[in-house]
Amino acid sequence: MNEQEKNKSTHDESLKNKQGDSGAKPSSWNRLFSKRWVFPAVYTAAAAIILTLVWVYQDAGQKPLNSDTNAVVSQDSAKPSKEAGAANDPEALEVVASAETLTWPVASPGEVEVVKPFYDENGTEENHVAAMVQYNDTFVPNVGIDIAREDNKTFDVKAALSGEVTRVEDVAVFGKVVEITHPNNLKTVYQSLGDTKVKQGDEVKQGDTLATAGRSEIEKNLGNHVHFEVYEDGKVVNPSDLLPQR
Repeated sequence: MNEQEKNKSTHDESLKNKQGDSGAKPSSWNRLFSKRWVFPAVYTAAAAIILTLVWVYQDAGQKPLNSDTNAVVSQDSAKPSKEAGAANDPEALEVVASAETLTWPVASPGEVEVVKPFYDENGTEENHVAAMVQYNDTFVPNVGIDIAREDNKTFDVKAALSGEVTRVEDVAVFGKVVEITHPNNLKTVYQSLGDTKVKQGDEVKQGDTLATAGRSEIEKNLGNHVHFEVYEDGKVVNPSDLLPQR
């Protein structure tokens, strides 16, 4: 074989090798990615992994630490109950006092009677006649109720509500007067008193004795009695509408 034929043979073998390289069988990865379902499957799996990581992150951020939870529970359990401490709390006692309902200003309501009613502007003619107070030649409407015993005996006059004594005075026409101011803009007035047991500035509880029933010049025909008035927001109201049934 001459030199020219050797070169030709070498050139042919080189071409065969190049052709053989280009015609080699594809690798397993190439075969895998050549499938149509591969890319959708990979995309779905990646999306699932991302969603899982997001969910885990959010769940971990929402859960409080156990130590903090225990601390909150311990603090709440250590706080005293408002109801348990109400008995020793002056402010709580004021709230209780403001929730009181009006009671009769006597120790035994069954032993007394209303001898002169409150003058009701919208009342009957009978009420208007019975509730007029005559003093000398003048008639004035009764702005309270007058309470007395049937036997005309004296009796203890009690505080109808808890409050502060804001007036103790001896008035010529009305007799001795005691005024008590209560929560919720309420005020009670007790007139025609005998011996008084309180002084201005005293704090009294519902049912405390204020005085004894006595007499007054303006209603001297009633004998021993107490004249009882109730004011709400500065306006006189009918005590009989607020007092419990006897």
